[in-house]
Amino acid sequence: MLQVNNIEVVYMNAIQVLRGVSLEVGDGRIVALLGANGAGKTTTLKAISGMLRTEEGEVTDGSIEFEGRRIDGYGPERIAGLGISQAMEGRRVLEHLTVEENLLVGAYCRKDRAGVKKSMEAVFDHIPKIRSLRQQVSGYLSGGEQQMLVIGRALMARPRLMLLDEPSLGLAPLMVEDIFQIIRKINAEEKTAILLVEQNARAALGIADYGYVMENGRVVLSGSADALRDNADVREFYLGLSNVGSKKSYRDVKHYRRKKRWLT
Repeated sequence: MLQVNNIEVVYMNAIQVLRGVSLEVGDGRIVALLGANGAGKTTTLKAISGMLRTEEGEVTDGSIEFEGRRIDGYGPERIAGLGISQAMEGRRVLEHLTVEENLLVGAYCRKDRAGVKKSMEAVFDHIPKIRSLRQQVSGYLSGGEQQMLVIGRALMARPRLMLLDEPSLGLAPLMVEDIFQIIRKINAEEKTAILLVEQNARAALGIADYGYVMENGRVVLSGSADALRDNADVREFYLGLSNVGSKKSYRDVKHYRRKKRWLT
């Protein structure tokens, strides 16, 4: 469905952020994109959705293809029309609008009123917690409720592919669990493919089929979710696990260093 082929991204004709990033998202699959802050995860999503233009960024090399069509030269409105929706980091709800009005904004490009109404009911079925809040002003929702709303708003466009940027950021553990159950349900019932950017590797790999790890603007590791969970480097750097039972000192455990092979 989605192929990102060796792309490079430069901001303001001077700052190179991505250096030969390649990844794939299969039809109906959940793919996790993992990495620390500044690794280039959000920039990758913006390159796919066309949002780089709003920040003076551009894809300077490589290509991005969606369902066999090259899209890296398209604007965000055209890419959205092809079936790619992005829920951006930071729960960017329209705070002065109600929940229902926010959802309708997600269907702005659609002309089928009956279909829009049906999609809204589907959103409430997938995310029942916001049904009772439909007339609530969005700025008064909790952080978790706002994140649910943002995901629902992206779903209103009937996307074939959803790009989710840090949906667990700043949420309590129980709310994180709810959010990831919603993502899994949308994928299973709507057959929507999902590219999931996350720092919470444990939660992301718990629902993903495949994953990529980014460091310094490059993909340094990829594999099935099971393989990444079992990978020693991922367990140490992202899951907080390493050599249970070994006699390492506290200083040794805290002194994480990326393996040289990750940086080549």
